[in-house]
Amino acid sequence: MKPSPRVLVAAAVCAAALAAPLLLSEAQVSVYVLLLLAACVVTGLSMLMGYAGQVSLGQASFFMVGGYTAALITTHGRPSWLGLAAAPLVAAALAALIGVPLLRLRGHQLAFATLAVQLILLNLVGQQEWTGGDIGLQGVPRLEIAGYEFATDLSYAYLALAALGLIALITRNIVASRPGRGLRALATSEVAAASSGVPVATYKLAVFSLSAGFAGLAGGIYAFYIGYVAPGSFPVLLSFEYVVMVVVGGAGTVYGALAGATVITLLLQLLNNVGTMEGMPAAAPTVLSYAVYGLLLILIVLFMPRGLVPSATGWWERRAARGAPASDEPDAAPVRDLARTSP
Repeated sequence: MKPSPRVLVAAAVCAAALAAPLLLSEAQVSVYVLLLLAACVVTGLSMLMGYAGQVSLGQASFFMVGGYTAALITTHGRPSWLGLAAAPLVAAALAALIGVPLLRLRGHQLAFATLAVQLILLNLVGQQEWTGGDIGLQGVPRLEIAGYEFATDLSYAYLALAALGLIALITRNIVASRPGRGLRALATSEVAAASSGVPVATYKLAVFSLSAGFAGLAGGIYAFYIGYVAPGSFPVLLSFEYVVMVVVGGAGTVYGALAGATVITLLLQLLNNVGTMEGMPAAAPTVLSYAVYGLLLILIVLFMPRGLVPSATGWWERRAARGAPASDEPDAAPVRDLARTSP
């Protein structure tokens, strides 16, 4: 039996992801780790935006909570694996706590409310002695699990890849489950979903907490990989980056999150290289990032409103439908009509 194109694409992506750390230089592996961590955060945000229909401009705050949780537990003499395990749990618990009042808001009101949460957390973290203040927590020990110490970039690359694989698996299982069908109905219309018996408020809070947990897990790995955490490591711009990654890749899809994280991370690396060239002002990387974000969003909204992956998938399906041979079977015409009317 010939494998489907989806299976072939998934196998190719997995093979490339596994081989990449072995083929890249040390500096490139560092970028690869950050790319994978961004994909972990964006996968949860993509589910939140694509299914629950909620836009969060403060996702980096949960990334920060995960990083600080892991760093605080480890620097106080506790096992590093405990810090990593607690990072997503604390982030998800915080999201569940603040999500009860926040998720009563909608649209741009919710987006600005989540942005305000990040600003408040950044201010609090920067003023507390037990968090290290503006300097942050330095000297975070390396992660150690079952006697194995993650001491190299290569080891963290595969750790981040394993975390992304786990997050993608959880996301796909949720989407394919009965609650996932409720989420898809919720994404279409909250009123229709509620009238069909979907617990809208519960599902929205659950997805919000789950996406925060994903961000917390990525933040925990980030803290161990970098070796320190500080308020400056989690700027407001980082939350906008995550939203841009979702929009570029395509909300509501795992592959969209991967594509968006890859495109934006590599683009940011290029802009940083350009912005730090001799003769460029100190604010050049930030200015270039904002300019490119705006340009990308305009181009995506105009030409690919569903994002790169859904648009490419739709184009391929329409192309395959046009190239399919004619058939005299009774059900051939309805199939062709359905292909022509599919989005």
